[in-house]
Amino acid sequence: MATNRDERTSVEREKASVFHSWSAQSTINPLMVKSAKGVYVTAEDGTEFLDFSSQLVNTNIGHQHPSVVAAIQEQAGILATIAPQHGYEARYLAAEMILDRSFDGAEKVFFTNGGTEAVEHAVRMARLHTGRPKILSAYRSYHGATATSINLTGDPRRWPSDSASSGVVHFFGPFLYRSEFFATTEQEECERALQHLENTILFEGPPTIAAIILETVPGTAGIMTPPAGYLAGVRELCDRFGIVYIADEVMAGFGRTGNWFAYQEYGVAPDLVAFAKGVNSGYVPLGGVVLNKAISDTFNDRVYPGGLTYSGHPLATATAVATITAMEDEGIVKNAKRIGDEILRPGLLELQKRHAIIGDVRGLGVFFALDLVSDRATKEPLAPYGGTSPAMAELLAAAKAEKMLVFVNYHRLHVVPPCTITDEEARDGLERLDRILSKIDHYYQGAV
Repeated sequence: MATNRDERTSVEREKASVFHSWSAQSTINPLMVKSAKGVYVTAEDGTEFLDFSSQLVNTNIGHQHPSVVAAIQEQAGILATIAPQHGYEARYLAAEMILDRSFDGAEKVFFTNGGTEAVEHAVRMARLHTGRPKILSAYRSYHGATATSINLTGDPRRWPSDSASSGVVHFFGPFLYRSEFFATTEQEECERALQHLENTILFEGPPTIAAIILETVPGTAGIMTPPAGYLAGVRELCDRFGIVYIADEVMAGFGRTGNWFAYQEYGVAPDLVAFAKGVNSGYVPLGGVVLNKAISDTFNDRVYPGGLTYSGHPLATATAVATITAMEDEGIVKNAKRIGDEILRPGLLELQKRHAIIGDVRGLGVFFALDLVSDRATKEPLAPYGGTSPAMAELLAAAKAEKMLVFVNYHRLHVVPPCTITDEEARDGLERLDRILSKIDHYYQGAV
């Protein structure tokens, strides 16, 4: 058996032995990676790719940040693991640093291994705190792939695993470009979306609703920045009906939007915050929940029925300490905001002028999406909801030819480089995107 394996290529061995997520196994052809540094990923054959995907929108500090790698090595030499019932310096330092950058009234941090577990525990906390069963979640959202979080998810990845019995009720969030409310302005979209949410609450029964969970800026579902006043309106509805407001910041947090947390851009304070990804750029798996005082106090004398063997793992939390320190010392969050304001937004809007196939440009920081259409007037998407198309397949082929890693979902191209990207690297990326989009311009059918 070993001899046969040795005769195969590395990609053949990968496909033969590894079951890949979100994939039909016979169709995958993974890029075999040798190394990475900064905003570049090097394949086994030596080809260097510009990473405009941040992998799964998580390598916020880029690849192989030297001080963070050194912190992992140092921690491994001191204490590689310890059970969560014990205390450890790296754990409380990470918690303190996260709390210091969170909302006023943030009290404690519960650590998980990733974002989906963070969502699971945030929901459990909300239900136990309120004694209510239901959770409201938006369509066009992604909250994870475990039992509760996949049912909360508002995109087609939910469908094969939807149990219809998890206490989840979906509603439409604001999205003016593809408005469900026949709105023509951001103000109309905001007002009508809030009225729709209030009606959903009233018809479902306020005493049955434990929480509303929202990605502050939905990520995989399309980077739809909320209109001014929407999140404040959600906060008011939660306060009025005694509902817990959970902010899912797994993708939007830790610099991605040019803020430590995306909700800070909109001046609101949630009750619970689910985080992961950028907290340590995925160098070691880590996620968690930030709790406000009221919810934390619920479990002062009452056992919280939940935990994980690796909660607050020393390697993971030490990596978070090093990551947050590097982000602070090097102005990485400020850099993300500046790159978005000065280079990405104007550059992407310029691409929209040159490529009619770009129907909409939206985002902030290093968190943008291009809504690709075959007709701007009808907004016909370049791929169906929940599916792909020859146009998107051609886009991915063009990206590979341009030696660029991109993040696509259905008919969208997401522009999500690391928060550490330089002006020169960002402009290089925009030039490559220009050439990539030129390869699929022929799919545009509408008037120019």
